[in-house]
Amino acid sequence: MSDQPRRPRPSGKPYRRPKKDPVRILAFEALRAVDERDAYANLVLPPLLRKARDKGDFDARDAALATELVYGTLRRQGTYDAIIATCVDRPLGEVDPPVLDVLGLGAHQLLGTRIPTHAAVSATVELARVVLGDGRAKFVNAVLRKVAQDDLDGWLERVAPPYDEDPEDHLAVVHSHPRWVVSALWDSLGGGRAGIEELLRADNERPEVTLVARPGRATAEELLDEDAAVPGRWSPYAVRLSEGGEPGAVPAVRDGRAGVQDEGSQLVAIALANAPVEGPDRRWLDGCAGPGGKAALLGALAAERGALLVASEKQTHRAGLVARALDGNPGPYQVIAADGTRPAWRPGSFDRVLVDVPCTGLGALRRRPEARWRRRPQDLEGFAPLQRGLLRTALESVRVGGVVGYATCSPHLAETRAVVADVLKQHPDTDLVDARPLLPGVPDLGDGPDVQLWPHLHGTDAMYLALIRRTG
Repeated sequence: MSDQPRRPRPSGKPYRRPKKDPVRILAFEALRAVDERDAYANLVLPPLLRKARDKGDFDARDAALATELVYGTLRRQGTYDAIIATCVDRPLGEVDPPVLDVLGLGAHQLLGTRIPTHAAVSATVELARVVLGDGRAKFVNAVLRKVAQDDLDGWLERVAPPYDEDPEDHLAVVHSHPRWVVSALWDSLGGGRAGIEELLRADNERPEVTLVARPGRATAEELLDEDAAVPGRWSPYAVRLSEGGEPGAVPAVRDGRAGVQDEGSQLVAIALANAPVEGPDRRWLDGCAGPGGKAALLGALAAERGALLVASEKQTHRAGLVARALDGNPGPYQVIAADGTRPAWRPGSFDRVLVDVPCTGLGALRRRPEARWRRRPQDLEGFAPLQRGLLRTALESVRVGGVVGYATCSPHLAETRAVVADVLKQHPDTDLVDARPLLPGVPDLGDGPDVQLWPHLHGTDAMYLALIRRTG
């Protein structure tokens, strides 16, 4: 083919090849994967960044910008959609999804970053030329020029309904959460407007990377020797990496002696391990062990007491992840692929049992911002039978005098207290254990006996924990 430029367009303007921007192209590819394949950004983005670095296209600043563009666009999608809807001449549902992704990236640069207006518009239009073509790039240009006419606060005054008229809808638009999620979180949190706004803001902040030093294999002091490392807030095994810290660069993480684990998840395992039991303490069970973070910590804590951990996971490939997480554990353990509602063990076999049940994941919206747009209220009905079934099996699997921990990464009352209350009605031979003393130093734990952690109060995912002792 000839390298000569094409003939001038009818307008008389010469043809100009679009300028490829590897950072924005990568961000667009990640957003398309999230939309088309129901992928999660935290799983899609790292391999894309590694590939770009290996090709020599990216440095650390490029990776940081691509990460901000992807996560920022996903977190504020609801707000940006409301703004973009006022700038287009058709319903958003009639705009092609790839075009909406480009417009979202542009809106985030204009309204959520310090990128200058001209640079944000021109870079996004160039991206549109590369990935969408000239025709739709003109549409993107026209829309973004309208978006650029005001800042975020100005737009929110225009597109968010007044708080006094519809508080939940106002908060949904301003803080970019679906209305039903706002309502559910508000019910779970209780209190007035200040608390729910602090929670919604925390959901939109980029979470810190938290490491866990697995007892008997690594120490928090060892991890603190790394650059950009500071102590955890509550867990004695936690170390936080400040922005820019790379877990894969930490030797203990590479060796499997430490891992990436939210501090709330660590606290759940620690509380179960420290709950008083009557009688022997030799056999522990993680009944929903995949992908293995809690199992690895429980296994290390069990090893310190000479106890055996059985880690059960229904899905074979996830059981493989559990085995990898436990590899090198200093004490005895067993990983099995089994359905937690149809146990492969005899009743009353264990002294301690953890079931961290599948859920909507509304407690981890900081890490998986796309989940807020993917989940629907009817999903609660789908999870309910499984959650209740897993808790019933856990109570049947623990011996008299032993303890069960029911945990979930969701603060939705239908997935937390409602599940526990319903199942305990069928098991009068149980008592709730006050979990609060088992989390020493952690403030704002409510009236108990169960515990709900919160991003805005504790800097953790919104983990829920109820501890239940079998009494007969």
